[in-house]
Amino acid sequence: MKSDLVVVSNNGSGIEAALAQAEKVALYKELSAKNALHLRLLTEEMMGMMRSITGKRTGQFWIEDEENVYQLHLLVNAWLDMDKRDQLLAASSTGKNEAAKGLMGRLRAFFEQGGADPALPLYYSEMPEDSTGMMLNREWSMSAYQNALRPLREKEADAREIWDELEKSVVTHVADDIKVFIRGNQVEMTIIKKMA
Repeated sequence: MKSDLVVVSNNGSGIEAALAQAEKVALYKELSAKNALHLRLLTEEMMGMMRSITGKRTGQFWIEDEENVYQLHLLVNAWLDMDKRDQLLAASSTGKNEAAKGLMGRLRAFFEQGGADPALPLYYSEMPEDSTGMMLNREWSMSAYQNALRPLREKEADAREIWDELEKSVVTHVADDIKVFIRGNQVEMTIIKKMA
């Protein structure tokens, strides 16, 4: 099942409609009170992310479910032209993004830089080029990020600090995964939650 699309903006428009959509899905799917609360909480977190990471953009929000796996989607049109994107991709192999702190900061950098965030060099995967062969698609996954950090947290202070930031995030405790995809000129965030 796929819910209705809701247009949301970082200025707050559409956020109440997105929350209402989550409640409507929970009611329609007859989710338990706990699962309905998780769906609403994840929607609230995603709307908070929309406001803090996408810049002055509008996006589309919807929920899909299949076999008790719920996916909350936020699709935003990218704002990078080809030259800007190429510059950022070229710059990503050197230096560090010191401003990208915490989960929200890293996700914001990923959105702002079209996937070229040097703070996440080991935690995203490059995907095949699109049909034009011009744009590189990328995917970032919270679970892959956590798996890469787990063995480093005892050895490296930066990894330990990042791990501690993840542990403080509400969404990392409720969601099973967060994925961010860069596909051509679009950025899509998907929060995945398996409901028992």
